[in-house]
Amino acid sequence: MRVRHRAAGVSREAAPDPQLRLGAARLYFITPDRDPDALVELARAAVRGGADVLQLRHKTLPRGELLRLAERLREITHEGNVLFIVNDHVDIAVASAADGAHLGPDDLTLASARRVVGPSMLLGASAWTPAAAQAVVAAGADYIGCGPAFPTSVKKGKEVIGPPGVSAVASAVDVPVFAIGGIDAGNLPQLTALGLNRVCVISAIAGAADPEGMTRHLRTMLNP
Repeated sequence: MRVRHRAAGVSREAAPDPQLRLGAARLYFITPDRDPDALVELARAAVRGGADVLQLRHKTLPRGELLRLAERLREITHEGNVLFIVNDHVDIAVASAADGAHLGPDDLTLASARRVVGPSMLLGASAWTPAAAQAVVAAGADYIGCGPAFPTSVKKGKEVIGPPGVSAVASAVDVPVFAIGGIDAGNLPQLTALGLNRVCVISAIAGAADPEGMTRHLRTMLNP
């Protein structure tokens, strides 16, 4: 059965199975903290360049502005057939008709979030050890963000697990695992050499002189 989602300014018919699109996803772009209008243009560039997933992650916007931004990004990702994920805020994910929400350790539990979003919305979680990954999958995570794969300014105090650490997590679970943390075109081959062809990036695209061209380049490097 196809499910129709509605939110203010957004009306769409959901894909029959977002899990299929998640399974095919390789390049996952996470937005930086920027002015909403600038983020909209950045999102358009990433979608045009071939990003498979776009996550709205903004730590400073008031909730009302965050919802309006989510609705704008939902329109862009829907038009581009790109999965749209909201970080932290399950209620905003639901209100904006997002495809899913990504939960951190200080957010709702996966079980609580599932009761809020229902059975069809994707839920992501973070894990950096095989045991932690198995625990979040058992709790209902549809995919995992795993890292830091390399040193990153976003998670300065977190121990870098490196490509081998990401590989160990990916081997421990049967859901998609996206490497995250300091990934760019220069070090991406260290991941693909281990068969890791799913990555999350922020600055590699957001900091590029040509975000659309960089997105296209990274996506080509991840082709199976």
